Amino acid sequence: MYFYSQAASGQLKILAGREPIDRLVADEHTDAKLRRQLHWVQAIRAYAGAELHLPVGRAYSEFTQLEGEYALWNLIAAPEFSLSPKRWCYPIAGCASYRGYFDKADAEVHAGRLRAEGYDVYLGPVPAYSTLGWFDDPVLSSFVNWQPDRLASLLFHELAHRRVYISGDTQFNESFATAVSRIALPDWRRRQGIPAPKVESVAQAQRVNSLMVSARKQLQQIYGSPLSDAEKREKKARTLQQLRHCYREVSKGWEQDEQFTKLVEKTNNATLALVSEYQSQVPAFAQLYRDSGSDWEAFYTAVEQLGALPKDRRKARLDALGKRAQSAGAGQTSSKNVTGPSLQSDTCMSAAN
Repeated sequence: MYFYSQAASGQLKILAGREPIDRLVADEHTDAKLRRQLHWVQAIRAYAGAELHLPVGRAYSEFTQLEGEYALWNLIAAPEFSLSPKRWCYPIAGCASYRGYFDKADAEVHAGRLRAEGYDVYLGPVPAYSTLGWFDDPVLSSFVNWQPDRLASLLFHELAHRRVYISGDTQFNESFATAVSRIALPDWRRRQGIPAPKVESVAQAQRVNSLMVSARKQLQQIYGSPLSDAEKREKKARTLQQLRHCYREVSKGWEQDEQFTKLVEKTNNATLALVSEYQSQVPAFAQLYRDSGSDWEAFYTAVEQLGALPKDRRKARLDALGKRAQSAGAGQTSSKNVTGPSLQSDTCMSAAN
């Protein structure tokens, strides 16, 4: 019961601190930087409603100044020899593979208990989250000062949850919302006169993702093998050590690698599960968008029909879409766009075992 009481009190505190953005923008005493960022929020909301056909309503029409740096802390856990995240079930939202705490100390206590039970654990700060339309979510001080394109990416993602949300399927929901954001962002940048990210930066992210995918494949083989627990534990440690080595090799010469370094250095079953929840089905949804004639309403209808299928059939359909997307995109990204040594992820990771 304590978890629900802290969740309710934390949510109510955020809602109680809301101030209308229109009023803040019109107030000459509002900090100039905040006013500029809130103007961006207004533009993003308008685009999301008119062009993406997302149910914006009153969401992100208000602003809340938080007491701390983040809105809450998410806890993700996975068994020692599994990449399937632990699931928690809730009365309204259904089951999810994460648990949110408004107090970091509470989250750390629960994380410690799970570690003691043998789980791999990831505890990460959350700047924003969606209440799925149950409340009019405000803009928070934890993300209001982000760069415009990153701010747009976040709001498109969170607003997408208000359009389609399938109870009990975190991977489906998060991959769908991530896909909406990625598909929409290039056009939004173009209309706002914001340059696209450097090809090199995109390629670097793809290289890191490729390493993570290779590590996942190796660990899945280890966990599904008839090896003893001691042997699995040794091979797991060797695989994660090799992942960090391969990353250090491939990232030589990169100018900005801090975010990737943090991700790779703390990688365990929980972080690999988290990346999979948000990323693994994105290519499938992008393919479904193309199959829908790049029409948002047709796409949402197709997503809703997909969500109505039994979970096993839904996953099989997404797997097929993902394979088509992979075939269509094979060979389009060349390693020559990435500074640092050319290094095939599977080849490097094969040295682990």
